[in-house]
Amino acid sequence: MLGAAHLARRVWCRYVSTPPARSAGDNAGVTVLPDHPDHAATVAGARDADPSASGESYPRQAARTRRFALGVPRSVTVSPDGRRVVFVRSQAGDDPAGALHVVDVVTERERLVVDPRDLLTGGDEQLAPAERARRERMRETTSGIVGYTTDRSVSRAVFALSGQLYAADLTGSEPVRRLAAPRGVVDPRLSPDGRWVAYVVEGRVEVVDWSGEQQRALAVPETEHVTYGLADFVAAEEFGRSRGLWWSPDSDAVLAERVDEAAVPVWWIADPVHPDRAPRPHRYPAAGAANPDVSVHLLDLDGTRRELPWEHERFCYLTDISWTRYGDPLLVVLDRSQRHRAVLAHDLAAGESRLVAEHTDDAWVECSPGRVRWSADGRLLAIRADRRADTYRLTIDGEPVTAPRTQVMAILDVAERDLLLLVQTHSTRAKVAVLNLATRRLRRITEADAWETGRRSGGTVVIASTTWKSTRTSVAVHRRDGTSFELRSYAETPVVTPSLRPGSTLLLAGPRELATAVLWPRDHEPGSRRLPVVMSPYGGPGHVEVAAGLGRFGEEQWLADQGFAVIVADGRGTPGRGPAWERAIAGDLATAPLEDQVAALHAVAAAHPDDIDTGRVGIRGWSFGGFLAALAVLRCPEVFHAAVAGAPVTDWRRYDTAYTERYLGLPAEHPAAYDRSSLLSDAPALRRPLLLLHGMTDDNVVVAHTLALSAALTAAGRLHTVIPLSGVTHFTPDPVITENRLLLELDFLRRSLQGG
Repeated sequence: MLGAAHLARRVWCRYVSTPPARSAGDNAGVTVLPDHPDHAATVAGARDADPSASGESYPRQAARTRRFALGVPRSVTVSPDGRRVVFVRSQAGDDPAGALHVVDVVTERERLVVDPRDLLTGGDEQLAPAERARRERMRETTSGIVGYTTDRSVSRAVFALSGQLYAADLTGSEPVRRLAAPRGVVDPRLSPDGRWVAYVVEGRVEVVDWSGEQQRALAVPETEHVTYGLADFVAAEEFGRSRGLWWSPDSDAVLAERVDEAAVPVWWIADPVHPDRAPRPHRYPAAGAANPDVSVHLLDLDGTRRELPWEHERFCYLTDISWTRYGDPLLVVLDRSQRHRAVLAHDLAAGESRLVAEHTDDAWVECSPGRVRWSADGRLLAIRADRRADTYRLTIDGEPVTAPRTQVMAILDVAERDLLLLVQTHSTRAKVAVLNLATRRLRRITEADAWETGRRSGGTVVIASTTWKSTRTSVAVHRRDGTSFELRSYAETPVVTPSLRPGSTLLLAGPRELATAVLWPRDHEPGSRRLPVVMSPYGGPGHVEVAAGLGRFGEEQWLADQGFAVIVADGRGTPGRGPAWERAIAGDLATAPLEDQVAALHAVAAAHPDDIDTGRVGIRGWSFGGFLAALAVLRCPEVFHAAVAGAPVTDWRRYDTAYTERYLGLPAEHPAAYDRSSLLSDAPALRRPLLLLHGMTDDNVVVAHTLALSAALTAAGRLHTVIPLSGVTHFTPDPVITENRLLLELDFLRRSLQGG
């Protein structure tokens, strides 16, 4: 699932000062957003739909290009003087192997630092199990150089490739070389002074100097259940924290997360297509079960170590660590109910942790990286939910400094006089903005109606953005003098361009003004025919579907071109509209999300009565969207006539602690909340076509969810279809499986809604 914490990494939206104006069609419950044959034959026909000049279909192209993410600059770092920008980009729009690049901000000249193929010499990558699991948590589907770290001056970089450790001089004065380290290196971290590299291998933390001559272990697991330097499962999956190592600003020590999973239940992940292989043990903290024991240890380079204390029995979650030159290391910890967040500063001289701030909420406290930092003058910056103003506001030492209705999502950079923030004023858009600490005024870097994220250093700001006017992702470098240029992108142009028409495709639907996008067939003439409908939501916490960027809707447009009206709507629980909107799902993950999908459908049908056939409505989704799709046909068969549910959570008692208990509480204390949100007891009510798809090796939403629902449906004598995806996890980079899964969905929806 995409937990709420993932929003801080994914949100790219627009900062505006006023809400969207209502249209003349308000009486229809809709507000216009601002304008800125047989089964084998069916699948074969779908495969050839919308061919490009080369005859390639959209599903094939989207799968091959990883949804057009390949060839786009990513993982940006800016040097302190603002003169160099380092980034990862593959060499073509269908090339999954990331390469490391540097661009000179003054001359705009780009230089390839290292192509991973030169280091692999034609061999395939070999990933350690820990690295494979880490990439699964990060939804990383590429290969080659997927990440790197630099020193403070951004002159040196280190990265892992195929489990081996490499060092690169970013100034071009030295060749890339391999450093002495065992195979299986995970997440190498270069010290700020560039002299040491800390990394994890087989759960232990080791360091090696830049020359590769000095190497030593700083922490070794005491048992087979212990790891050092790696993020625990729930932190990575649900809080958006993928790292477990932090260097001191003085480069003389590292903080390492220690994880002991001995008490966590063992689940077994098998791949039935290979019965000769033993199932893989997976420590899974299901709702109500034990979490891992997490602690943090200070590891000095001289070999000494000590634990940073806090109340572990009370605060079981470590959600973030920040250690900068502005103050003592900050630890952000959360209690199991997630209603109480404590911010601790560790006094290294005294060896004690002191409480800096406590934040409480009667539903839950949002905890993700980038919400708590020291200011340059040593004051505490924290993003907190102001329930009276219904706004996530930035506070300085507890005092709110940003305006109501401007949702602050993350602190991107801290400087002496200002801050770089990620803000939203509507769920469909947000902006990278600068907050002047003296005047407390926000200033936007760009004026585009966009979905943005950014990085800054030395007066240079790099902003990645998508807009309603293009399918491409732009990555622009903004200089201190106000000029800018774009980093080169090799991303392919989709063979399908979504058609978004203000008033008919970008709507605020119904009395709750649900952000809604409607995709029509590109040859559809309004009023000419009533089309079957496919709802295509995610619908759950932590993720926005309807946000600025044409490229987000390519799959939906392709599906619409097969003869459907496709509706995408974000309901209550989705982020971007304030604490009250998100907390509407507290205690019940089913009712509000489903009601809002029905409301969006009715609003669109009322606005387009001659184009929407409400007697033929399907719904499709993956993960929480899969849960919502199955829920729709089970509980509202009078509205929804077919559903495709991919990797659905069918019983929330089988999902993880951090996500599930945030919204439903502990199962033993709130059994009714779990019963309300479960699909299993609804199985006898099925009377509509239902297609279930699930990866057999999924270790996030395990395949037991689909198998349990299928068993309940079979016991009730209800016909349904299950497609097991052998060897597939929660997300797969395999283009063949990705393409064919989409074609099978289309075939099912055609037969269910179009009559064959």
